[in-house]
Amino acid sequence: MGDTVPHLMICTCEKTMPLDARAIGRACTGRITQANQLCALEIDRFKAALADGVPITVACTQEAPLFREVAEDLDPSSALTFVNIRETAGWSKDAAAAGPKAAALIAAAAEDTPPIALVTLESDGVALIYGRDEVAIEVGRRLADRLDITVLLTKPSDVTPRHSNEFPVLKGSVRNGRGHLGQFELTIDDYAFPAPSSRRRLEFGVPRNGAVSTCDMVLDLSGGLPLFPAHELRPGYLRADPRDRAAVEKMIADAGHLVGTFDKPRFIELDESLCAHSRSGITGCTRCLDLCPTGAITPNGNAVAIDPAVCAGCGSCAAACPTGAAAYALPAADVLMRRLRTLVRAYRKAGGANAVVLLHDGDHGAPLIDALARFGDGLPANVLPVRVNEVTQVGPEAIAALFAYGATGVGLLTRAKPKHDRLGLEQVVDTSGTIVASLGFGEGLVRIIATDDPDQLRAMLDTTPPGIATEKPATFIARGAKRSLLETAFRELHLAAPAPVDIVTLALGAPFGAVLLNVESCTLCHSCVTACPTGALSDNPERAMLRFTESICVQCGLCEATCPEDAITLQPQLDFQAWNAPQRVLKEEDPFHCIGCGKPFGTKSTIERVVAKLEEKHWMFTGANARRIDVVKMCEDCRVEAVVNESFDPHAVPRPPTVTTEDYLRSREASKDEPIR
Repeated sequence: MGDTVPHLMICTCEKTMPLDARAIGRACTGRITQANQLCALEIDRFKAALADGVPITVACTQEAPLFREVAEDLDPSSALTFVNIRETAGWSKDAAAAGPKAAALIAAAAEDTPPIALVTLESDGVALIYGRDEVAIEVGRRLADRLDITVLLTKPSDVTPRHSNEFPVLKGSVRNGRGHLGQFELTIDDYAFPAPSSRRRLEFGVPRNGAVSTCDMVLDLSGGLPLFPAHELRPGYLRADPRDRAAVEKMIADAGHLVGTFDKPRFIELDESLCAHSRSGITGCTRCLDLCPTGAITPNGNAVAIDPAVCAGCGSCAAACPTGAAAYALPAADVLMRRLRTLVRAYRKAGGANAVVLLHDGDHGAPLIDALARFGDGLPANVLPVRVNEVTQVGPEAIAALFAYGATGVGLLTRAKPKHDRLGLEQVVDTSGTIVASLGFGEGLVRIIATDDPDQLRAMLDTTPPGIATEKPATFIARGAKRSLLETAFRELHLAAPAPVDIVTLALGAPFGAVLLNVESCTLCHSCVTACPTGALSDNPERAMLRFTESICVQCGLCEATCPEDAITLQPQLDFQAWNAPQRVLKEEDPFHCIGCGKPFGTKSTIERVVAKLEEKHWMFTGANARRIDVVKMCEDCRVEAVVNESFDPHAVPRPPTVTTEDYLRSREASKDEPIR
């Protein structure tokens, strides 16, 4: 048995929390070992488990370094997993009822997380210090032994010349900047060099605009507006108030460490072929561009481009992207959804009810939960915390899946004053909340919990509205790309709904909906088909037809903007019947048959409309030329034959006589000879 069954080691942490081994055993596989002081007096139990050579899960994260050190000595190849059930479950006034929660957390921790791709940034220590007075020069002096320094002073007043010029001090104001650690490029106006003969104060030469400077890092002591959006997230850009001595000292310390090679995660994977940004010069979806706080996303032809070195990983673009072109990778959407599936299913299997999933990050949420456990009442027994890289990465597919799996509420824990706009998260919450409420789960079940106070967190969780759990929880396993995951999650949510409805009306801008067609105005030119990036609008090679598949429409608006007849409008909604139905025919017409050979071409209404506008109304088709209208009623082959055989050009127009230079000169001389009246 010990050769194949994994070990699960749980500990009361010196009897400071109860353990419900029976509930844990109902939901978790493996041989359970209980202890009261596993990291000290009972460490031999861990060593004995190592000897079996099977995977080990230890329900403790505080002493993980100790357990890894022991494993390194005894069995370096051992597979160890650590999970925190103390601060998240055991240290709570509801600890006696937290057995199912502990089981769920242990089960979810066993889900594999694939490795993530990295982006490498390289810095040689070339630094531009952008300031206004001696503070910038002093910072440069203190960093000159570690970095290659250039000081740029914006609108300097009285700056005393130095005795020795260890590094350049220039004048100029940054007009704009771009780049990141290792690759900054700044455009500078009012750029000038100091005069070597400067005596009492620095005197500068004739300035010029449009100078370009490149560097590895920028130290901004100008005291003005930041040079970059969401500047605190821009690698290599350090900013401090020159009047704040502590902030300046921190900048000096941080700058000294920005030399070398650095790796950061590639947060977003972009598939340009799925992007619905633009077609034929017409702009469609701009959701990611509108939400990106750092400016890492820029238009790039029909798609967008994402600079992985600038991207800070908030995930708002991936959460909002309706096509799945931008997908979060830390972890991928399907990996997160599988973890959520395991969590909720294990909680129910262990006997838990009314599961509320609390999604939080590591920088803010984890310390807040820890403080609540140590100094407050801890989390409620039915609140299951799930750590993600950024709360803003969570999309509607994950929230829909949670309710389909059996959760009764979803909370997204953020700072009271977030570092950047959470508009994207609010849109996801509003859309998901509307869908969940319309399907009978309850009102206000998807919400943002914005607080920096542990006790307030507990109070807000205690007031979570009671939701209705599905009686037929979904069991699907999330696999595949984001858009297909979203379609599956919504279909499963509808099947699991306590009070399902066929249509949910959504707010303007929602990424789901229908296309309404003015049949009378539509000419079946199929411009919309060419523009549609997802194939939601399609034609039929065999018939004059326009078809629509609602489940893949992302409401990008390209069809509406492209239609020359203004025959298309968008209707944001979630129509579950349409999602499960085959393609719907929006308009179908009989083709027009060539009067020469009978071949079908074009549409009957279009040809008849053209004929009605031209016949006996345009000079080319009136009087003796009236029979020329027949060429409009012919296919391309018969039209050419008619033009050649009957010797007329349907596009001929009267041409003015040719005028030569002599004619112009003669006319000018004649005008000179005319008397002035």
